[in-house]
Amino acid sequence: MSAHARRPLVSLVVPFHDEAETIDAFFAATLPILESVDTIRFEIVCINDGSRDDTLDRLIDVAAGDPRVRIVDLTRRFGKEAALTAGIDEAAGTAVILIDADLQDPPALIPAM
Repeated sequence: MSAHARRPLVSLVVPFHDEAETIDAFFAATLPILESVDTIRFEIVCINDGSRDDTLDRLIDVAAGDPRVRIVDLTRRFGKEAALTAGIDEAAGTAVILIDADLQDPPALIPAM
């Protein structure tokens, strides 16, 4: 097993509801921070909580270019708690970090977690 494969997998779980306008900023702020932590591997589990804007299409575009990004698409809006629960259920990591897409929680705090 390679050293890379032995690093623990951390799952970042992020609910999205009508967040099409924040997606680029979220990934621009979050990916460099996750990539800077060389002691982990990571995945980002994005939950589309019944968005009516272009959120799902934008997430699909991001996931198509980055295999570390996965999408859970809920059939309607279930609310933040249900979206987080769905993301936790889907997460493959040995640790899970919950964060909002609107960057109200600074991604710079992720390495300390």
